[in-house]
Amino acid sequence: MKILEKVKSRLPDGVVDRMELEGSEIVIYTKDVKFFREHEPLIKSIVSEVKKRIEVRCDTSVCMDQEATKKKIMEIVPEEAKIKEIYFEPERSIVVIAAEKPGLVIGKGGETFRKIKYETCWSPRIERVPEVKSDVVEAVRKMLHQEVKFRKKFLNKVGERIFAERITHRNWIRVTTLGGFREVGRSSLLVETPKSRVLIDCGVNVGGKGENAFPILHTKEFDINDLDAVIISHPHLDHMGFLPYLYKYGYDGPTYCTPPTRDVFTLLCLDYIDVLQRNGVEPPYTAKDVKNAVKHMITLEWGEVSDISSDIRLTLQNAGHLLGSSLIHLHIGDGLYNIVWAIDMKYDRTALFDPAFTNFQRVEALIIESTYGGPNDIMPPRREAEKQLLDAVMRSMEKGGQALIPSFAVGRGQEVMAILAKNDFDYPVFVDGMIWDATGIHTAYPEYLSREMQSLIFNDQNPFKKDIFKRVASQADREKVYDEKPSVIISTSGSLVGGPALEYLKNLCEDPKNTLIFVGYQFEGTLGRKIQKGWREIPLQGENGKTITLPINMEVVTVEGLSGHSDINQLVSFVRRLRDRPERILVGHGEERKAINLARTLHKLFRAETYAPRNLETLRLV
Repeated sequence: MKILEKVKSRLPDGVVDRMELEGSEIVIYTKDVKFFREHEPLIKSIVSEVKKRIEVRCDTSVCMDQEATKKKIMEIVPEEAKIKEIYFEPERSIVVIAAEKPGLVIGKGGETFRKIKYETCWSPRIERVPEVKSDVVEAVRKMLHQEVKFRKKFLNKVGERIFAERITHRNWIRVTTLGGFREVGRSSLLVETPKSRVLIDCGVNVGGKGENAFPILHTKEFDINDLDAVIISHPHLDHMGFLPYLYKYGYDGPTYCTPPTRDVFTLLCLDYIDVLQRNGVEPPYTAKDVKNAVKHMITLEWGEVSDISSDIRLTLQNAGHLLGSSLIHLHIGDGLYNIVWAIDMKYDRTALFDPAFTNFQRVEALIIESTYGGPNDIMPPRREAEKQLLDAVMRSMEKGGQALIPSFAVGRGQEVMAILAKNDFDYPVFVDGMIWDATGIHTAYPEYLSREMQSLIFNDQNPFKKDIFKRVASQADREKVYDEKPSVIISTSGSLVGGPALEYLKNLCEDPKNTLIFVGYQFEGTLGRKIQKGWREIPLQGENGKTITLPINMEVVTVEGLSGHSDINQLVSFVRRLRDRPERILVGHGEERKAINLARTLHKLFRAETYAPRNLETLRLV
């Protein structure tokens, strides 16, 4: 392969034992320990020339013995780092160090990290141990470690495909809308370039029926066998819930996302299967397919530039929407065209995240959401929304009652926890459902939180570890919660369509001292939406299939302004603040009238070519 030959020609004779491709990275294995310890200046000059990532690793035959390496690492790394585990991937000459404080394993300016590498000849990889235990994080990391032989072969195969010479008869760039346009749900977009085909997002419409629940893949534009890569922007089901189906039916290529997206994806897809089965619905895939998808994931940090095909470079940047959520930047060809996918993003500071990234060097085409793209979709200021939440909670506390906050497991639950913690709330807060595990994932990846939250966590002031938060892990725990008054209960599901929140509602609804606080969107037809509309007698199926009527005597409050989506003003501000103004803007992820309105608004303000496509439209960009 030409790229490997070019790199090898710049290296001293005899230092290369073998060269391999691991995805977009070139890995040089050497038995020359002196070269391994002194290679950095030469490799930096080669990288600047070939514009590819290169790593040098020692062949395991010259690495320190594994047990001796463990002892050496424990000697080098300060005890305060709290190393929990050290394990090896000899197939790739890697030692993995799992610690509660990875910064101390790296050391000031990377000094400790380099010392480990220099003295043991292993290449270190560092994992943060979640401060709040997460079974999902542990399971995913364990599985990937067990599958290291598969992963090595897979990454080699991906690399060969990326760097292979490819001749096609296409000279265009075009996109095909497969889901999530003039609607919310099942987001999916096919991007075709002269040499590649990639899929951005592959979601489900949780409330959809039949084929309307899934992306429209039975179209001649989409061929699973011609797909070079899938990119997942973030792990909400409407953006990634159909991904395992692709692997079930033959896709064996890479999926790119951030590390927290991979972990939350696992949590939510397994729950999606469980919910469907409990409701007597056959899931479109199994847990085995979810695992297979995770095995094929290649994770990228924000700002990391990676070749994903022979003519596309991918960069992920902060979307401000959810843990690890990303704006997707595609650089196509040698400066030919640039696309930014900004579907589901927040251009405002929240309790968890900084505003979405805008400093893109080039953006010819922008694809933006319109969830709140209507002319009247203006949210209250964030500070006002947080105050409304706190006021509603405190009214219940002062009456000696309980405040029930139905919440989505990922994002909104942690947002509420962070708001209570930063305001020095000192009543018990019971956390039920998947929210606790999702919180553990947040503590595993603080670098994907706001700078303010990072500062707290890195300085041993993790708000999620406050004593007020109590885990509810069983039915027995739930029974005890009712005796703890006053208190707050944060529980799934966010729309009261099931989950522990519904059980809490049955027990709390008749007491006027209690409060029901909605902090997220209540979908049409759900119990939450009915109560929000003013229903005060709710028919529910009780024991033995009999219908019972629940009187809603508790106070009902809806807190607007905590959404992870941008309102109309924030959407306009995002486009205005982009470093490079797009020539063309496509609008999706919103009801039809909102998508059309936002397209019209952006055209008037920025004189860009704007359009709100329907599903199954193909648009040529170049």
